[in-house]
Amino acid sequence: MAFNSEIDESPKKFDRVVAILTQLQSKRIVKAQELANRFGVSLRTIYRDIKTLEASGVPISSEAGIGYSIVEGYKLPPVMFTHDEAMSFVAAEKLMQHFTDKSVGTAFLSAMYKVKSVLRWAEKDWMDELDTKILVQPKGALFNKQVPNALEVLMYGIANKKQVQFSYQSIESDTPNERIIEPIGLYHENEYWYLVAYCHLRKDYRKFRADRIFKIIKLDKSFELQHRELSFYLQRTGNEKQEIVIKIEIDKSFARYIKQSRNFYGFVSERNIGDKIEMIFNYAHDPEYFIRWIIMLGDQADITEPASLRKRLKELAEAIIKRASDYSVNSGSKCS
Repeated sequence: MAFNSEIDESPKKFDRVVAILTQLQSKRIVKAQELANRFGVSLRTIYRDIKTLEASGVPISSEAGIGYSIVEGYKLPPVMFTHDEAMSFVAAEKLMQHFTDKSVGTAFLSAMYKVKSVLRWAEKDWMDELDTKILVQPKGALFNKQVPNALEVLMYGIANKKQVQFSYQSIESDTPNERIIEPIGLYHENEYWYLVAYCHLRKDYRKFRADRIFKIIKLDKSFELQHRELSFYLQRTGNEKQEIVIKIEIDKSFARYIKQSRNFYGFVSERNIGDKIEMIFNYAHDPEYFIRWIIMLGDQADITEPASLRKRLKELAEAIIKRASDYSVNSGSKCS
């Protein structure tokens, strides 16, 4: 007997259809491919699930090439959360307490009270118990204390396509200077929040670190330019170098220790070469940072390409040896 893999009448279908309904409530537009990717099913299955919802009386509108949405004004009963979903709220709350500024953190706390209000008593007690057992400790300050609403203002500018004004303390400058920017997107990397924006002072796209922002102000002025999505600018903001391909060889026994840190330097791929592993990086920043990272690996790694970086690594290593030697001689003469 042949079975059609596209037919799904199991309890999983019910769970999936309910989850699709919840996701449709969470956004204005939801694409069919987005739903298919989330649930690991085909587009045909998603189309049938949508028809099931429509047949049950849920008013869903659709437009080819755009997606699905629930007709505005349609109200549904309160959502009930599973045990695992309630657990995820605890983790999210801990992260929001430490990785957002005061303004966004306060808004999230208010939202969490609303979420907890619909939980059953068992889930509420369970969350309270977990709350005392989970701790998040960031390494440093993510935001300047003088601007407790930095994320709120930047998110407002991004969502509404409005310009923002702030004082910014760059690493090269002794004092902050005024910037008017068009914020494109935010991302968290290497323990800091970064903003990608078009800077009207520099007439170019720039990255700004959130903890160096002072006296931020919302402006009523709309964007003057059309900007692409955030991912387009991440490696190509105006204050970065042209991307270069770097190859290193590292001892297999040591390679496991850099699996996390290598991602900060544009890691692309790796392959085995005897008792070594060759790693390839596409690096879009100043190569000097990459070289100083490689020095920390000591005698476990070598730069094989490009030759210019290998030469610079040798120069830097010789300078370190000379500095250590000179200090040893000088400190010895002082002691005598």
